[in-house]
Amino acid sequence: VKVGDLSANLIENINPVANLFRIPSKQVALLEDWSVKLPTLVKAAAGTNITNISGVPSWFLTVLKQIITQEGVSSIHDVWPNLEVFFHGGISMAPYHEQYSHITSPKMRYLECYNASEGFFALQNAIDDPSLLLLLDCGTFFEFIHVDDAESDRPEIIPSWEVEEGKNYEMVISSCNGLWRYPIGDTVRIESVNPLKITISGRTKSYINAFGEELMVQNAEAALSKVCRELDCDIANYTAAPVYASDHSRGRHEWLIEFNREPVSMKEFASKLDIALQHENSDYEAKRSHGIFLDPLTVVKGRPGVFEAWLASTGKLGGQRKVPRLSNSRHPIDEILKFNNI
Repeated sequence: VKVGDLSANLIENINPVANLFRIPSKQVALLEDWSVKLPTLVKAAAGTNITNISGVPSWFLTVLKQIITQEGVSSIHDVWPNLEVFFHGGISMAPYHEQYSHITSPKMRYLECYNASEGFFALQNAIDDPSLLLLLDCGTFFEFIHVDDAESDRPEIIPSWEVEEGKNYEMVISSCNGLWRYPIGDTVRIESVNPLKITISGRTKSYINAFGEELMVQNAEAALSKVCRELDCDIANYTAAPVYASDHSRGRHEWLIEFNREPVSMKEFASKLDIALQHENSDYEAKRSHGIFLDPLTVVKGRPGVFEAWLASTGKLGGQRKVPRLSNSRHPIDEILKFNNI
C-alpha cells in the first residue's frame, strides 16, 4: 500500500504522455520543499507557451503574482498570451475573482471542477452558468442527507431523484473504489434537478451555529465578495469563529482576515461585512436584530503570511492547502492568532 500526498500519487501515476505537455516537470512537481519548489516552478513556467492552468485559486494566485513580478509586467497575458482558461477547484473562487481580474485580460475563462480525495464528482459545463453538473455515470452513486438532519444518529437518506431544488444537503457517496455510504464532509445546494446540478455550499464541519445563526461558507463568500467590491480591497485568506457571551458582553463572530490590499477603514469593513451577512442569511439577521442576541462582528487584521505560517506548522503548506473558513469552536482561529502576534 502506497501512502502519501494525493497530488504526488496522481503525478506519479499519470499517463506518461501528459508529462510531455505539462509545466512543471514531474521532477519539480514532486519536490517537497515549497521554498525551493515555488521559485523553480516560476522560472520553468515563465518562458513557456501556457494555454490553460489548473489548481487551487489561492495557491495559483501566489504563483501568477510571482511570475508577473519576475517578468516585470502587469498582466499574466503579457507572459502567456495564449492563456485562456483556468480549471479551478478545492476552495471557492468567489473571494479571488476580483484579484484575478486585475492580473488577467477579459478573454480569461474560469471553469470549476468538483474533485476530492474520494473521487471526481461534478464539473461546470457552461461558461455562463456557475453550477456544476453532477457526474452520474462515472462510478459513483450519490445520496443526500438534508443539512437539518445531518447530526441525527439515523438521518433520512435521500436518493438523487428525490432532492429538491434550492435546498442544502450533505452529500453521501458509494463508489467502485470501495467507499460505501461515505459522507465526504461537503454540503451542496441543489440548483437544478433535471439535469442534476449543484453548487458547493460548505463543509459539514465548516459553519458557525453557536447562537442558532446557521452561517454557511456560501453566505460568508458572498458577503465578503460584495464588501470587497464596494471598498476596493482584496482578501488573501480568512477564518471566522464565535466569541461566546460573558457576564459583561453578548456573543459575536470574530474574523481573522489577511488582506492583499487593505480597506481604508477596518471599522467600515467590519460594519459592511456584518450588514452583508445579514442580507445573505436571515438567521444571522434575526440574531443580530436590535443587538439583542449578538453583538456586531469584529475583524482582526492578519499580518502578511500568517495563514501560510500556520499551515506550514501543520505540515499542510502547498497546493493542497486549505484554511478552515468557518468553525463552530475556537479551533483553529486561536492557533492562528498566536502566529499573528509573533
